[in-house]
Amino acid sequence: MHTSPAIERLVSSLKRLPGIGEKSATRLAFFLLGAPEGLVSELSQAVARIKQDTVLCERCFNLTDQSPCPICRDPRRDPSVVCVVEEPADLVSVEKSGGFQGHYHVLGGALAPIDGVGPDELRIGELEARVREGGVTEVILATNPNAEGDATAHYIAECLRDTEARLTRIAYGMPLGGDLEYADHVTVGRSLANRQELE
Repeated sequence: MHTSPAIERLVSSLKRLPGIGEKSATRLAFFLLGAPEGLVSELSQAVARIKQDTVLCERCFNLTDQSPCPICRDPRRDPSVVCVVEEPADLVSVEKSGGFQGHYHVLGGALAPIDGVGPDELRIGELEARVREGGVTEVILATNPNAEGDATAHYIAECLRDTEARLTRIAYGMPLGGDLEYADHVTVGRSLANRQELE
């Protein structure tokens, strides 16, 4: 089927998004074509401004509109307990569980030597400095329960082994090989509640 170059450009752009194939991209393109002008304008403005209006928190490296982020500024949260996650989407999953009232540290990924991701590409040095400056009594390693996440957790544990902080790992209430981002809030909450000491 021949479509206009404008539609083909939009479909091509949409296909570059994760989880969007040819059919979904085409469906979205035609939906936007038939949608009210206000909705299309609002969406295009939101996409155009997302990079300008989003910064990294100087403390935890979460995505936010101002730094430090609302979680780091919240006086009701316990800064002595730090939950380490791979990505901001994982932080959102932990927050939805409702079972954690401490602070976070977002690594920006997991160790993956084959893909060229080593310790220097992640925010492990910043985490180590944060723990060594004092005040952190527990570090919860909530990296994903897969090979990369486990390797990252063990590497961090080795870096922090000589500190005063208690090191724990989320329990395997999370499915092995799963991602926090896609887990339901009950499973994430249970994993946090059943965390274990690292040996």
